[in-house]
Amino acid sequence: MTAALPLSALENAGEFIPRHIGIDAADEAHMLSVIGEASRQSLVASIVPRSIARASTMQLPPACTETDALAELKAIARKNKVLKSFIGQGYHGTHTPGVILRNVLENPAWYTAYTPYQAEISQGRMEALVNFQTMVTDLTGMDIANASMLDEATAAAEAMTLARRSVKAKGNVFIVSGDCHPQTIEVIQTRAAPLGFTVKVIHSSDEWLAAIGQDDYFAALNQYPGSSGWLADWQMSAELIHSKGAALILAADLLALTLLKSPGEMDADIVVGTTQRFGMPMGAGGPHAGYMACRDGFKRSLPGRLVGVSVDVHGAPAYRLALQTREQHIRREKATSNICTAQVLPAVIASMYAVYHGPAGLARIAQRVARLTAILAAGLKQLGLPALHATAFDTLTIDLGSSEAAQAAVQRALAAGANLRLLRSQCVGISLDETSTRADLALLWQALAPHAAQPSVEALEGAASLIPASLRRTSTFLTHPVFNTHHSETAMLRYIRALSDKDLALDRTMIPLGSCTMKLNATSEMIPITWPEFAQVHPFAPADQLVGYAELDRLLSDWLCQATGYAGVSLQPNAGSQGEYAGLLAIKGWHAAQGNAHRNICLIPSSAHGTNPASAQMVGMQVVVTKCDENGNVDMQDLQAQCEKHSANLACVMITYPSTHGVFETHVKELCQIVHRHGGRVYVDGANMNALVGVAAPGEFGGDVSHLNLHKTFCIPHGGGGPGVGPVCVVEDLVPYLPSHATAGLKGKVGAVSAAPLGNAAVLPISWMYIRMMGAEGLTAATEAAILSANYISVRLKDYYPTLYASANGHVAHECILDLRQFKETSGVMAEDVAKRLIDYGFHAPTLSFPVANTLMVEPTESEDLQELDRFIDAMIAIREEIRQIENGTWPQDDNPLKNAPHTADSLLAGDWSRPYSRQAAAYPLASLRQNKYWAPVGRVDNVYGDRNLFCSCLPTSDFE
Repeated sequence: MTAALPLSALENAGEFIPRHIGIDAADEAHMLSVIGEASRQSLVASIVPRSIARASTMQLPPACTETDALAELKAIARKNKVLKSFIGQGYHGTHTPGVILRNVLENPAWYTAYTPYQAEISQGRMEALVNFQTMVTDLTGMDIANASMLDEATAAAEAMTLARRSVKAKGNVFIVSGDCHPQTIEVIQTRAAPLGFTVKVIHSSDEWLAAIGQDDYFAALNQYPGSSGWLADWQMSAELIHSKGAALILAADLLALTLLKSPGEMDADIVVGTTQRFGMPMGAGGPHAGYMACRDGFKRSLPGRLVGVSVDVHGAPAYRLALQTREQHIRREKATSNICTAQVLPAVIASMYAVYHGPAGLARIAQRVARLTAILAAGLKQLGLPALHATAFDTLTIDLGSSEAAQAAVQRALAAGANLRLLRSQCVGISLDETSTRADLALLWQALAPHAAQPSVEALEGAASLIPASLRRTSTFLTHPVFNTHHSETAMLRYIRALSDKDLALDRTMIPLGSCTMKLNATSEMIPITWPEFAQVHPFAPADQLVGYAELDRLLSDWLCQATGYAGVSLQPNAGSQGEYAGLLAIKGWHAAQGNAHRNICLIPSSAHGTNPASAQMVGMQVVVTKCDENGNVDMQDLQAQCEKHSANLACVMITYPSTHGVFETHVKELCQIVHRHGGRVYVDGANMNALVGVAAPGEFGGDVSHLNLHKTFCIPHGGGGPGVGPVCVVEDLVPYLPSHATAGLKGKVGAVSAAPLGNAAVLPISWMYIRMMGAEGLTAATEAAILSANYISVRLKDYYPTLYASANGHVAHECILDLRQFKETSGVMAEDVAKRLIDYGFHAPTLSFPVANTLMVEPTESEDLQELDRFIDAMIAIREEIRQIENGTWPQDDNPLKNAPHTADSLLAGDWSRPYSRQAAAYPLASLRQNKYWAPVGRVDNVYGDRNLFCSCLPTSDFE
């Protein structure tokens, strides 16, 4: 008789680990036999240098079930207090339409997609982003808009640098109205300091006019409406600013712009802001899609992603990422920005919000907010508390005469379940939004004047508008049919589904992108992000309302310290690029505190990701590129020589580990020691942390700073290009130089880098859940499985596509670079042709031509099972046989399945078929595709046409007929 299993085994605390890791024991044994290793542990031991291997395991809570983790996190979430927010300051209550909540925000077809570099399999989300760009340009009245920014504050900082690049004025001063949101001013000040810009904050209209009349500035920023609520026409300011050769930047509220004269009509040059109130919950600060729009003359310096319209090989319209030559991997330290990840998923939600409501619906929402605000103001005036400003859209500032009176009003509101904004010690700010009600007005009147006879909403219905006639919008917006068609839920549901069906995401296929870590985003990890306790809290609510978030911050930071070996972590950076930036600010701040502010040389290997030199430039460092040897490793002799040459001014070195070439370099400890001997610090880029967790820790082998990508290693989904989280991790003596946030009451030696103190706070529960369910054992197993899978692919494909870089024993880290360069001579086939042909096989291509031209970098991650790995391998082998058909002359070099890929259904149904290969060979190169076929919605997109004929708004429907 079989002995009964103990209860502990039946409880199965580690149930999630095999759900996350796709490879089971039998698969693992087969893969190891192919590679020629006895065990997963022996494989890893043969790859990871023993000099850096962890001596001890991570001290983390043991793995637990999905149910238990959710219950534990729910208890933490309940420590947050969800009150009615009237704080405003760029964050507002909003109603996310159910059809968008369920079918976009909670739909893996949208949230597991990657940045749309491969245009042909990204047409759905790029159409949604073109809708976003059109929405922004229409409402702002500007010529062009990008496909989202990280938040309003960083968008304003990017606008500052865009203006500096684009205007004729030679001054070094950036003028900022003091009635911009305080977090925006703070982020601008952080960004300006290392660039040598002087930020002049203005506190009155007279000061503003005096400042823009000077000749010492290059741009001026104001808020529209002002942070305290007032409205003004900035056209006359624009004329004066332009006469000085400078730029006018406005930070504008898009909902208000449905009723207000647009910034474009005021002759603004750049407009920035947030789309948060278009359907994205406050989430303690993020993620939300910031936006940036500008005049046509600035477009080629516009930072961030830009979706444009081109044509495919059949002449049909098709979307693509435009002007990519501006990006970091091309221009490096000369790039317009270091932004890599933006906020695509929140941008899609905002665009869908506009599509669903349409122009009339948005205007009605705005009119209701404005009407409630006018009624509130009339009631307050009746109570003897007139608003400080005579104009307003949704925000009123009330002077209560003393700080004691203001504090008392705030406390009465708190007791009634509401938050007010305390301004200038004796004033309170009140911002209304889509969720505001008649009952809220009664609550506010009572909080501010509890002993007076209370006004009646009904009696004040006729209150005069607070929007001056001269500022009322007369121009049309959102006239394109897409914003005037899908207003029933049925129509909206089908539109969302039609777009998602055009794309490939992780819900349909493996996405083997090297350096991108497209792993499972488990459903249990995603569930908490829409809990009200996380989603419906304001980032600047009182600290006692954010206790749950504080505990989440503490626990997640502690766990990440365990994973990395560092002493401190800040979760504020809301993208990997921001984490890089924050880490370099920490190094710069530390050097300055030691009396070494002159140390400004940043050594970066030639193989580094382009964000590294772009980030170094942003903090005022001078980039010096060091060589790599023929095996792709850092050339230690050149590194030593550069350290000696720049010893007096060396600030840091930035390396990626394992290297961008997919190899564990054996001299990394020696590299760190050399840099330290010359007074520099070592920045270890965490892009490849998925090969290190539980195996080696940067903070233990010599790193001083690393950023992580929680949207890679720790399971936050990529969302089609954002949101991301880029925590910055540092050693003990750099902890004081982590980002602070004065607006949120967090003091420090380095300013804020994001609008909110916890950045994209609402997605942090995803990484918390992942670590909690996996435990130290599961996280280590995931790393080992990722390395195993990469080596399995490398070995299986070595006779077809040699791996370009490997360690001495032929092994790779968690990714491998397949060398396709020889095919150019033998067949005319380029890596791009293989990438496009993979679409016909139902795959998203690996990373194309990075870090080496005409190669494919493959990263399978630990989440793929053996069947999917073999399906990819079979596809790659089949493509190699197709190349052989070209090499032996069966197919011409200019007319074959690779050059003509991807094949659309329309192209295969054409009456005439004159190709030298069959339609079946084009559509079904493997028999298995007959059962499960993805059809690309467009043929290969013409990149050159798209950049020469730049068009970044919704196309006329006639173009698709």
